[in-house]
Amino acid sequence: MEVQYCGGSVLVGLGGELEGDSGAVLRQALAEVTGGERDLMVDLHGVVSMDSDGLLHLLDLHRRAECLGLRVVVVGWQPQPQQLMAEVAGIRGPGSATGERYALAGFRRLLEERAQRARDLSDFEAGWLSGV
Repeated sequence: MEVQYCGGSVLVGLGGELEGDSGAVLRQALAEVTGGERDLMVDLHGVVSMDSDGLLHLLDLHRRAECLGLRVVVVGWQPQPQQLMAEVAGIRGPGSATGERYALAGFRRLLEERAQRARDLSDFEAGWLSGV
């Protein structure tokens, strides 16, 4: 992750895989926001893959930025992350414009609910209850 502050904007460039281990790194992205910034741009050009945990971390970053009063724009959606969002949202067919829909608050809430359900289901299938 690379974070740049330029005037009233914060640019967060991500790369590699966005997954469960990405949460701690993404939480640091807004650590130096002073209140003078107006915009957060998240650049996903370098993100080659994302799982449901990574999607939840991205949604959390978006929510935290909005709580700080930042307008959020996410650019550079790659095919696999786009496809994951389409699958989580229940949108069938290739080439769905989920990147454009991400900006809509209702779509983000839908994604968050369904990604959390998918995560919970995978935890259940992995046997997390077996230790109880």
